[in-house]
Order: sequence, then C-alpha cells, then structure tokens
Amino acid sequence: QVQLVESGGGLVQAGGSLRLSCAASGRSFSGYAMGWFRQAPGKEREFVGGIRWSGGGTYYVDSVEGRSTISRDIAKNTVYLQMNSLKPEDTAVYYCAARAGTVVGAASTYAYWGQGTLVTVSS
Repeated sequence: QVQLVESGGGLVQAGGSLRLSCAASGRSFSGYAMGWFRQAPGKEREFVGGIRWSGGGTYYVDSVEGRSTISRDIAKNTVYLQMNSLKPEDTAVYYCAARAGTVVGAASTYAYWGQGTLVTVSS
C-alpha cells in the first residue's frame, strides 16, 4: 500500500524558511514523478512544483521559483520542499503526490496523495 506522509509544516514569520518532507513507502518510485501542491482556504489546489524520482529533474511554478528547492533522498525515500523568503500568500495546506511518468501540473493525474501539512506565514 502506497503511503505519502508529509511533515514540517508550521507557523513562520514572513521572510522565514521551512523545509517540508514527504516520506514515501509501499512501492518503488523509480519512473515516478513527485509533485508538491498547495491549497489555501477558499481556493483550489494548485501545483507548486515537482521532481522526477529518477534523474532528479525539477520544475517550479513562477510564484515559488527562485525561493524554493525540491529535492529527494533516494536512500530515505523522501522528497523535500525547501521554501525561503516565505510570504503570507504562501499560507496553505501543502500536499505531496506521486504519479507514474513525468512531472505535470494537473492534480487529477496523480494517483497517490499525502494527508497534507499546514504552513501558516504571518505578516
């Protein structure tokens, strides 16, 4: 059974940093893409970025590129989202997700999801 478990969320002041983790288990993720999404109150879930498990190619949306880094530790089966220079508009529940193939922004194409971790950025 595939499980994705996020951690690392919390309350941080604007300008601060957080590193979110996504521990993956239950299958080999070789050939998979891991995506990070977020959902703010009253808004739709949006794609933040992703990484190819094999090869490590990364992708980011414009709103976080330059202040976020996605990485993975294959030995630990864990994917990370490092976010710097956080803004109040980054406040959301952050989810990791997995899909076979390449990184795409469409949430509906991801087969596996974590439960989410809340990030709150205070001004």
